[in-house]
Amino acid sequence: MSIEYLTILVFGLFLLVLAMGLPVVFGLGGVAVIATYFLWGPQALHMVATRTFTGANSFVLLAIPMFIFMGCMLERSGLARDLYTMMYKWMGPIRGGLAIGTVVICTIFAALVGISGAATVSMGLVALPSMLKHNYNKQIGIGCIAAGGALGVLIPPSVLMIILGLYTNTSIGRLYAGGIMPGILLSILFCSYIFIACWLKKEWGPALPPEERATWSEKFIALKAVILPIVLIVGILGSIFMGAATPSEAAALGAVGSIACAAIYRQLDLKTLRDSLRTTLRLSCMVMWIIFGASVFTALYTAIGAHDLTRQLLSHLPGGPWGMVVGMQIIWVFMGCFLDPTGIIMITTPIFFPIVISLGFDPVWFGVLFVINMEMGFITPPFGFNLFYLQAIAPKGVVMVDIYKSIIPFMILQAIGLVLCMIFPDIILWLPKLLIG
Repeated sequence: MSIEYLTILVFGLFLLVLAMGLPVVFGLGGVAVIATYFLWGPQALHMVATRTFTGANSFVLLAIPMFIFMGCMLERSGLARDLYTMMYKWMGPIRGGLAIGTVVICTIFAALVGISGAATVSMGLVALPSMLKHNYNKQIGIGCIAAGGALGVLIPPSVLMIILGLYTNTSIGRLYAGGIMPGILLSILFCSYIFIACWLKKEWGPALPPEERATWSEKFIALKAVILPIVLIVGILGSIFMGAATPSEAAALGAVGSIACAAIYRQLDLKTLRDSLRTTLRLSCMVMWIIFGASVFTALYTAIGAHDLTRQLLSHLPGGPWGMVVGMQIIWVFMGCFLDPTGIIMITTPIFFPIVISLGFDPVWFGVLFVINMEMGFITPPFGFNLFYLQAIAPKGVVMVDIYKSIIPFMILQAIGLVLCMIFPDIILWLPKLLIG
């Protein structure tokens, strides 16, 4: 049977499993096991165990549960509440200031936790009610949280970059360094849009009335809220970039630091610890099983000739090597609407990365472009994770239609950021060259 027919058969079966409502891991792993059995017989099934063991035996994967635990602890410690109070006092007198401050807090949180859910949930509970109370436009308030929370997968210590580096043999330290400037760029784009929109339409983000504004002494006292985040960020990222710790060791440092933060905020008790551990276990198991299932699926698809087929298809695109790169971005944007980013890594990167490297492009640059695409996927309908996080915690009166409308301008801004990083590669590559060489 030709590779074309096998591709249609394998992916058709995979989509059928997803349409039945089964989790991604069963779609990837189950289809791979069935196809392996019928293509090569029962003697080939040892490949499933071999690939699973190889994936589970990676030291780098230790960082994933520890970064997730750090995010869970910081979410429950009260850190987000104090950061928002600080931004409320400093940014409140500016039109759109509360929304701009929320994006800034999400950017800080992104540099702490490595996942998108922590900032999205925390700001959805703390910032959104406050913005709606002060008559902010729903779309501005919801959109800034959804888009700002998604920065957690781009700005290090990103859990997604750990998985990407592991499965593409790309330096995680260089990926981390490469994600910083694009993350800051997107944060600036979000804040600029909010400022301009609220300046043109003052009713979208009215400034705080004079009686609610803080005095200068209150503002400076509130700045103490950034001390712990700065210490944690410097400790985690500094240890990686200086070569003092691997990502896994830095994750352990962050986990201990998050416990210390909870203790300082007097939120460290058995309930907080138990809830954080339970959430960490659930999310880590989900990620690990997707990795195992996708690893087996990737091995199958590679064995039947996926690289040759993909290269042939992409070579027919106009524009030469750049046309192929743009085609890959379009495929990722489409897949991000429907699939989990971890699954997309397993399905596409073993095929795309060798092609891109053979064309002479930098794998760190291409890897960060992938992560920007996945960040877009977190707010892209119909299955953007951040949209469902917000639906679960949104105040009364906020419906799913409001959430879908809110993310349209921020999706456009993310696309602009992606294009800028493609046209000007040094936005991504300057910092890795400076810090790591």
